Amino acid sequence: MRKLIPLLAISFFLYGCPPRSHYVRPGLPVPPAWPESATTGAGAPSAPTASSVKWQELFTDQRLQSVIGLALANNRDLRAVTLNIEKVQALYRIQRTELYPTVVASAGGEGYRVPANLSSNDHPKTVAQYTVGLGATSWELDLFGRIRSLKTQALEQYLATEQARSATQISLVAAVASSYLTYAADREGLKLAQDTLDAQQASFELIRRTAELGMASDLDLRQAQSQVEAARVDVASFSGQVALDENALNLLVGTPVTPGMLADELSKVADLREIAAGVPSDVLLRRPDILAAEHQLIAANANIGAARAAFFPRIALTAAAGITSSDLTNLFKPAAGTWDFAPQATLPIFDYGARRAGYKAATVDRDIAIAEYEKSIQSAFREVSDALSLRTSLNNQQQALQALVDTLQETYRLSEARYKGGIDSYLSVLVAQRALYAAQQQLVGIRLARLSNLVTLYKVLGGGD
Repeated sequence: MRKLIPLLAISFFLYGCPPRSHYVRPGLPVPPAWPESATTGAGAPSAPTASSVKWQELFTDQRLQSVIGLALANNRDLRAVTLNIEKVQALYRIQRTELYPTVVASAGGEGYRVPANLSSNDHPKTVAQYTVGLGATSWELDLFGRIRSLKTQALEQYLATEQARSATQISLVAAVASSYLTYAADREGLKLAQDTLDAQQASFELIRRTAELGMASDLDLRQAQSQVEAARVDVASFSGQVALDENALNLLVGTPVTPGMLADELSKVADLREIAAGVPSDVLLRRPDILAAEHQLIAANANIGAARAAFFPRIALTAAAGITSSDLTNLFKPAAGTWDFAPQATLPIFDYGARRAGYKAATVDRDIAIAEYEKSIQSAFREVSDALSLRTSLNNQQQALQALVDTLQETYRLSEARYKGGIDSYLSVLVAQRALYAAQQQLVGIRLARLSNLVTLYKVLGGGD
């Protein structure tokens, strides 16, 4: 042992030891406030942030809440992430146990025959030996923090996995809500198309009878028929889309959604609660994906500590104590006691730069984790800014489209009255009806876009449990 100490000292002199790495959270690589265009008219300041309320308080429709609850219980992606947390937790426990010695109990017996030509008295003999003991094998004394650093790394990996589960749950809630709203919007579009088809069919039958009496032209009849066929195309198209929406929703939920849990019109879905953005530092640093990235960064920083510890000697202890006897009847007598103690210190003297390369690799991994952490913050900042910028525009569009639909409904009523009064041709009725139908479908689409924007805000602002 005395000869080993000078060698260790020479090693430190030749190779040196890297400095200790302390974790410091990087600054926010984004502006301290949202863009002015994103916050103008973006909701009442008193509205809660998405991360401060539960999803049940944001999605107030009872049927939608039931569907989301089903998804949280049955979605396979969320289930897989939850099981992965249990796996990482077990790995952390395994790593943590390396701080403590593993004590094993042993008991054994051995017997063998010594032939006469090898015996000291030229007579064969049988030798027996019985042993009972307790011992610890190769327990590393963590004097320089290698095992503690690895334990910290495993803990941060576990915490990152937990945050990944939260992010997955938030994404699942948002995806189910969006899919549910899309289904309701397409069902409403189908209803509009079916109502239009029924109205067009009634008009066609009326014009056909009128034409048979010579009171309507063939042009009016063909124009009415073309509208009927166009409406049938829309009905068939929306019917197929509704079926696809239902299949997508069932896949997300993980189990078939009963018809009673679905809304047949978007207008019948309770409006979503308004949410506020807060300030970037409060919002972004609470997002689960960013918290997960920070835990990964801390884990990478802890790995530097483990790589740094390789420059110090590793000291391991092997110890055992027990009783040994050649006669089983004397095994438990005081004179049968025995012990063994074997400390060992190791340190590579010449490793051709392997330790320093390992430390460099750990440092680069930390720098990569910093870049990924900052990138996740920048991406989150853009996502929130985009969603906030759209909110005011979508609200204004919905108001304008609602006014347009009201106006076109009156236009259609007047055009129909003038046609029946013989003042205008049927073409004016067709033009008014087409414009009204198109505006109604646009209104459904913009209502869906506005509600989907609120769902996106819930997701990008960090959501709620």
